[in-house]
Amino acid sequence: MRLRLPYILLALLLASLSSGAASGPKMKYPGGKYYICRYTLRDKQGSTHTLAHPGRWLSHKSIERRRRQGLSLDSTDLPVSERYLRTMERMADGMAWKSRNQKTEWALVGTSRWNNTVLVRSNDSTLLSRLGQLDFVSRAERVWTSPDSIDRSIRKVRVHEEWNPWDSIRGEYYGNAKEQIEMLSGQRLHNVGCRGRGMTIAVLDGGFQSCDQIPAIRRANIAGAKDFVYPNSPFFYRETDHGTKVLSTMAANEPNVLVGTAPEARYWLLRCEDQQTEQPVEEDYWAMAAEYADSAGVDIINSSLGYSDYDGYPGYYNQRDLDGRTALISRTASMLARKGIVLVNSAGNLGMGPWKKITFPADADDILTVGALDTGGHNAPFCGVGPTQDGRVKPDVMALGSPASLLSGRGTIVRDMGTSFSTPIVAGLVACLWQAMPEKTAIDIIRLVRQTSSHYQEPDNIYGYGTPNFWRAYMIGRLEN
Repeated sequence: MRLRLPYILLALLLASLSSGAASGPKMKYPGGKYYICRYTLRDKQGSTHTLAHPGRWLSHKSIERRRRQGLSLDSTDLPVSERYLRTMERMADGMAWKSRNQKTEWALVGTSRWNNTVLVRSNDSTLLSRLGQLDFVSRAERVWTSPDSIDRSIRKVRVHEEWNPWDSIRGEYYGNAKEQIEMLSGQRLHNVGCRGRGMTIAVLDGGFQSCDQIPAIRRANIAGAKDFVYPNSPFFYRETDHGTKVLSTMAANEPNVLVGTAPEARYWLLRCEDQQTEQPVEEDYWAMAAEYADSAGVDIINSSLGYSDYDGYPGYYNQRDLDGRTALISRTASMLARKGIVLVNSAGNLGMGPWKKITFPADADDILTVGALDTGGHNAPFCGVGPTQDGRVKPDVMALGSPASLLSGRGTIVRDMGTSFSTPIVAGLVACLWQAMPEKTAIDIIRLVRQTSSHYQEPDNIYGYGTPNFWRAYMIGRLEN
């Protein structure tokens, strides 16, 4: 069947959005050429932390979440060795001092407990190479090189303080969100009081434009925000509005206009996608954000992000790598359920391009990967398909994403397309379901959502297990207790 022209244009648009590159006036990258290297450490010897005292780096809520699910801490939970960090710092300081006339600069960008890695940024490739030769470093990889040019400025937008008259749907409580919630029977969970209260959701994204100004978002329960992209943006709330759109499908609570799937949940806004370029370091940023979410005690992570191709790294990944273990981001994602967290991740929008399949970390184990449906309940052509390289069903479930109703960075109602937006619709209802049965583990919740979906008996590589029925999941889950 011949594809309709709008879908061809949509595929081109979604491909450009997924690249992470921004458009507009350009300027030379400030400060000259810089690099970031990822160092994988051999072990955690020399750490002053012990598993007997996790409260030194994990919140009470994080520890309690694990206790409630019967999950033990392990060596991956320990912070990286302070002794190794000090050794790296001394070497970097010493080399920078010796070459001070060359203005050698370096910075510790961050660490990952779960992957036992360290990120270092410098303009001196010799310094980065020497750090990789330390005896406690098992692997060194350059994961970022400064681009030649970046966007000159971030445009400030005017936020609408009031709704347009045509935004309201009189007599319809969910307003513009009616179809996307009722497709998953989410309204029935809301009707019994399950609206996400007591649950915390971390939103990992590239930007949350105007979330500090849009009235509907300001009234949401925002626990906090943090930037993991280096260097941190001086205009956190003036970056892309992609995260704003994602958040609104869950957190908005404007009757007759837009009511999200979890309007009473708490939210962390975590920026880990660099809009200036697309390079492997973004997997590290994602891992750091996920670990921060764990330490803050979140229950659910929504990640409307995915990677398959990087600027300046041709052939970095192949489809054979979609096994949940090869990519650092996927290995990290596969750990989340064992930490007691449900990850809901987008399948990706490359279904009409040469890649065609899901993106990383949608291939991870024990997560919910979400594809996009159109209003007729059919698979959106741009949606990435499965299975994983090791034969697991992907995507897991489907929801409305072609199009979904959202709030833009201007605070206006828009309809936009992508698995980015079907994903949070599911994530919010996962929070509502888990609210109703807090004794369930993350694995239990993932299983319930899959087994009560429309194609569970006959899953395939396009629809996965099908469209979730959250009311059925609620009823079956209660019977199991």
